[in-house]
Amino acid sequence: MARTVADAVHLLNAIVGFDPRESEATSEAAQFIPDGGYKQFLNEDGIIGKRLGVVRHPFLDTLNRSTVSTFENHLELLRARGASMIDDLDIPNIDIISDSIRSGQLMLLQAEFKSSVNEYLKELAISSVRSLADIIDFNQNNPELEKLEEYGQQTLIESENTNGIREKERKAAEYLEKLSRDGFEKKMKDYKLDALVTPGISLAMTVLAIGGYPGISVPAGYQSDGMPFGICFGGLKGSEPKLIEMAYAFEQPTRLRKPPPQFFQLTSHFLFGTV
Repeated sequence: MARTVADAVHLLNAIVGFDPRESEATSEAAQFIPDGGYKQFLNEDGIIGKRLGVVRHPFLDTLNRSTVSTFENHLELLRARGASMIDDLDIPNIDIISDSIRSGQLMLLQAEFKSSVNEYLKELAISSVRSLADIIDFNQNNPELEKLEEYGQQTLIESENTNGIREKERKAAEYLEKLSRDGFEKKMKDYKLDALVTPGISLAMTVLAIGGYPGISVPAGYQSDGMPFGICFGGLKGSEPKLIEMAYAFEQPTRLRKPPPQFFQLTSHFLFGTV
């Protein structure tokens, strides 16, 4: 999360690379890092010649008329700036993908979360918290500090009740790979797309996340109650340079981001030393 596409690119440049402690994951990803980093793709004309697939269902189904109209205007802007549009595409099995229980995503996330948290915490040099179970106990013993009545910790408890990656979890991972391969990835390749573009972020990021695909969301406007919404560009593995070009080329002429209210700016500065 960053204020601008440029900020996100600088952050990406800082965190990418091979990590011997995560060799299996980072060795595969490192092959996609372009020589010279990602800053070179902050191109205001980066949308020219790009092929965009527009996915409407179910992304537009729950949006109000004003938000849908704004999204349509943004599509016209992208066309005017040189993009080719393949409209009204569908993602096979989107109803299953959007249901984390049917897809198996929730079960896998819970199991992976427990093992990852435990692996991280056990290596801390100085900490009384060494496992997910310790976190749950700490929260239970400090309910006011951790605002337990407001937020609860059912998700943590459900994760703690898992037993690692076993046959059921492995089958869930294989099923998610199949959903991605036969859905999003096939659609991108069949239509020779540079990106799929959707309104919003949460469901779009689910489609991308289950297959390990990159995506970037840029501010696209505000609803009547002041709630912001975005436009998301998602692509195949290694397509970060193209996605940066498209996102930057959309952001520069629109500049729709508004700074958050002063209270949140001050809180952010207090917590992180920056706004």
